[in-house]
Amino acid sequence: MTLVDGSPGTAARPAAPVPAARRSDGTRRWVRALRWTALRLLALAVLLAAWQAVVAAGVWPRVLVPAPADVWRALVRASTVHDGTRGVSGHLLVEHLGVSLRRIGVGTGYAVLAGVPLGLLIGTVRPLAVVLEPAVTFLRTLPPLAYLSLLVIWFGIDEAPKVWLLVIAALPPVTAATAAAVRGVPGDLVEAARALGAGPATVLLAVRLPAALPEILTGVRIAVGIAYTSVVAAETINGVPGIGGMIRDAQRYNQTDLVIAGLLAIGLSGIVLDALFRGAERVAVPWRGRA
Repeated sequence: MTLVDGSPGTAARPAAPVPAARRSDGTRRWVRALRWTALRLLALAVLLAAWQAVVAAGVWPRVLVPAPADVWRALVRASTVHDGTRGVSGHLLVEHLGVSLRRIGVGTGYAVLAGVPLGLLIGTVRPLAVVLEPAVTFLRTLPPLAYLSLLVIWFGIDEAPKVWLLVIAALPPVTAATAAAVRGVPGDLVEAARALGAGPATVLLAVRLPAALPEILTGVRIAVGIAYTSVVAAETINGVPGIGGMIRDAQRYNQTDLVIAGLLAIGLSGIVLDALFRGAERVAVPWRGRA
């Protein structure tokens, strides 16, 4: 007997059917996803309709509350070349957003590089915790605008004060989350590692750090969100190109439609960024929620 391709051998076995339970689970997931998507679109449609109704009723002047169509035109104008002008202030909207995201990435990256080791030390070395924990709490309570002026005096009006502001804003949540996660590692794991001959460094890096990783990643997500909310404050000083600088310039000229378009760009990009972090968490810590 020959196979389908003509080579001798036994007859090919038919493919095993997919279990009905697996097919039904996949179908239910798709139906659930479509249902939630439809609900989100319905909520968006209701919001736009209410917005348009407020504008049509003339509750507020058009310069204060522009129509959705005005915001859309501002969004298109900021994203294209029109009348020889490239976007807003010589840069397209995606370029403004890209510069801000780069600043957020650099600031948060430095905060993670400093915050994770600092949190590990605070969570494991009691004397250091007594000294450093109040300092971290002090930084966490400071609003970004409170120290922006000081950073400008120290570093000028170029990139340095913006990045430093985002580092200071993102550092406390990473440090606090890491310290709390390390302290919450079950003592049985630590004692078992010590019984097997692991030293302090091995216990810290091979036991405490992996066990605390889910909470550390949550702290990083929170830090990115805080940095995102602080970038507009960071870009109030010489912030063009940058989405915060673009919004600031639009506010000076009462371009409310452009301000709202910039806010929408920040919010939508924030949703995408948070979804990417959630996906990275599922890949990095697949055991989360299962043990």
